Amino acid sequence: MRLTEQVDPRQVLLLELFQRAQAQVTDAVDAVEPQQWDAVVLPGWTVADLVAHLVAGQLHEPLLVDDDPVPAAMPTGTEDLLAGDPLGSWEAAADGALTVWAVPRDLDVPVPVAGGAQQRVPAAVHLMDLVVQLLVHSWDLARATGSDPVGDADLVEAAWEHARRHPVRPGVPGLPVPSADPDGAGPAGAPSPAVGTDPRSGLLAVYGRRA
Repeated sequence: MRLTEQVDPRQVLLLELFQRAQAQVTDAVDAVEPQQWDAVVLPGWTVADLVAHLVAGQLHEPLLVDDDPVPAAMPTGTEDLLAGDPLGSWEAAADGALTVWAVPRDLDVPVPVAGGAQQRVPAAVHLMDLVVQLLVHSWDLARATGSDPVGDADLVEAAWEHARRHPVRPGVPGLPVPSADPDGAGPAGAPSPAVGTDPRSGLLAVYGRRA
């Protein structure tokens, strides 16, 4: 997707990164075999649950960006969110999120953080939080299903740089050992990135994973 109006150059770059992160999830979802949807990807979460969680996050983006209330009719359960077509549901939700972020906007204006107890962060930070979330969860899916993990080195480098500049906050995927919410902060004990670690290992370590 291309921006057609004069916009902040940062938005052009961030939109590209967001679209590439979405593509990582698309590939991971597309690689799920029929018998793998019930596989455990995180404690208490199946592959289907995680994909539904990602769908819900993308569906909420237009509401967060425009600061609109969540409608009562918004689907919440895994079956409702996936609607019998996990890949199609993900692609439709991702397209909606990409479209709303393609509208020129002031990236320094704070936007609400999903599940963040009324917290707000600058739009640019929020959009990179999404990039990080999608990358980490695409790795979760690849690990659970045996598909190829994240291979976009430049995207991983950008996400790693963002993760180093911004500490884990509500609404970003800080889940050392998640129990109920795959983006909720888990208990202490997540591995710390070693000095000189490669970007992918470092990014995963920040969010409680090991490459």
